Amino acid sequence: MDVPAQLAARARLLNTGRARKTDPIDATSVATVAQHHRRLHPVQAEDHSVVLRLLSERRDDLAEERTRTANRLHALLRDLLEGGAKRNLTVDRAVALLRRMRPATRVDEQRTALARDLVADLRRLDTALERNATDIAAAVTAHGTTVTQIHGVGPVLAAKIVGHTRTVVGFPADTTTPATAAPHRSRRPPGDQRRHRLSRAGNRQLNRALHLVAVCQIRTSGPGRDF
Repeated sequence: MDVPAQLAARARLLNTGRARKTDPIDATSVATVAQHHRRLHPVQAEDHSVVLRLLSERRDDLAEERTRTANRLHALLRDLLEGGAKRNLTVDRAVALLRRMRPATRVDEQRTALARDLVADLRRLDTALERNATDIAAAVTAHGTTVTQIHGVGPVLAAKIVGHTRTVVGFPADTTTPATAAPHRSRRPPGDQRRHRLSRAGNRQLNRALHLVAVCQIRTSGPGRDF
């Protein structure tokens, strides 16, 4: 069984009364949790779902890096152009703006040079994202998952969902599957006021994937929008 370190630490604290950690004490706490806990996942050998998770995590890293690069480019263009550049800045649009630049000072020349470097970074990241999307589509097809048949689930989301859940067979019960993702829940506190709060429990990546699927279904006609 796969015993999380947090559960083993709690068992160690309850058993010894202190957080002291040695190999024998740690082994005892792990065995105690494995014996009595009923919601642990069985250990499984790495399979094709690990490939999907690696590609999905790589895409997240590339997307975050592109966002940071685009934000830096926006900051420079705001100082070089009146009103700056529009949102969702593309490489072609940035190149067209830089071609019209006529730096008047040494500072503006340096800003323009840095902006050109950032445009080159954006071009590289866009190419990497396109290649990653191709690799994900091929990996999802090779996996043979049917999750892409759900409306709103494309190869990118399928890679994230399958990569983090592997297979529902690995869950001890049906009730633990949604608990792993811990989707958004609405609560009605005293005073009959409806407030929507974000659950911090569960896997945040799965939570985000489910949210994106719901958004896609709401945008188009179908059972999701009707619900």
